[in-house]
Amino acid sequence: MSDTPPPARIPAADRAYDLTKDLILGGGLPGGTLISEGEIAERTGLSRTPVREAFLRLQAEGLLQLFPKRGAVVVPVGPGEAEDVLELREALESSAVRRIGRRTDAELAELVRGLAGLIELQREPARRADVGAFAEADEAFHRGIVTAAGNALAERFYETLRDRQRRMTVQLLRPRPERLDGLVEEHAALVERIAARDTEGFAAALRAHLDAHR
Repeated sequence: MSDTPPPARIPAADRAYDLTKDLILGGGLPGGTLISEGEIAERTGLSRTPVREAFLRLQAEGLLQLFPKRGAVVVPVGPGEAEDVLELREALESSAVRRIGRRTDAELAELVRGLAGLIELQREPARRADVGAFAEADEAFHRGIVTAAGNALAERFYETLRDRQRRMTVQLLRPRPERLDGLVEEHAALVERIAARDTEGFAAALRAHLDAHR
């Protein structure tokens, strides 16, 4: 008989939270959509109590606005929010690449291989025009640049942009899935600038890349 313990059950509120948040970030519940506790309870096979707890968490994160006895409305991306997020991403990623440029040749080569691997993970979703999966891979790539710099404070701050970045990418690309292959190639060009220690070229290429999200 195996001594391996059974996998831990995911708490009901966490299941409701994960499903609802994934629907919001992945575009399944666009901004302005009215949803009810009963709808999510039915989808998850849970009672309304853990769903209510999940909704409260999502309201605290700014993704839902609750209305007693009516349900919740998915909070749309604010008119200035996208510009704010892109401005912060540009600053953090450009700063990260300046720091990466001071690494030894061996360290730089290893970092470049890691980033190239993250690009490969984007190709299949791009081929399938799977915008949701591509948005996750896109976020992982850009976060990988910041992580590679080794600045723990910058990495933690960038993590706070993660949900907004994914949601904005889905919102932008869902009507334009033909853009995905081109974005993969733009990512490859960014990595080429990093490999060449071309920090100014990277900053210019990143600015052009992010301009497509404006």
